[in-house]
Amino acid sequence: MSKLHISATVNGEAVEYLCDPKQTLLDVLRDELNLTGSKEGCSSGDCGACSVTLDGRLVCSCLVLGVEMQGRSVETIENMASGEELHPLQQKFLEAAALQCGFCTPGFLVAAKALLEKNPNPTETEARYWLAGNLCRCTGYDKIIRAVLETAADMRGSK
Repeated sequence: MSKLHISATVNGEAVEYLCDPKQTLLDVLRDELNLTGSKEGCSSGDCGACSVTLDGRLVCSCLVLGVEMQGRSVETIENMASGEELHPLQQKFLEAAALQCGFCTPGFLVAAKALLEKNPNPTETEARYWLAGNLCRCTGYDKIIRAVLETAADMRGSK
């Protein structure tokens, strides 16, 4: 099967790539575009390690085909910080020790950012529900949830 030419927007930049019709978006991001922040944990959409936003909607990139990107826009963890300046969620994850090995962290951060963009004042229950698709084997989830809620409070206070 021949590769298809795809034009899309990734992290605000126009990109073009050749894609095998069987390649996942995760494979395209990692192997074709060298964006390795999204991780492959399960390949079945169960762990959230590969979370990205696609046209503003949180998705598991292991469940989306790379060819489905034609004309669409994706945001990855690589676009979260502004140069050397960390996003408030990234900073709070560090301060709250809301990570250990770091494998799941990019997925949690992308998902948490999507949550705060949709709901800048989530309850703890809402945050836990929103992040339920992201699994972590190293931490308890309390520090992650606390970091998200504290970031939400900080961001509301700065507006």
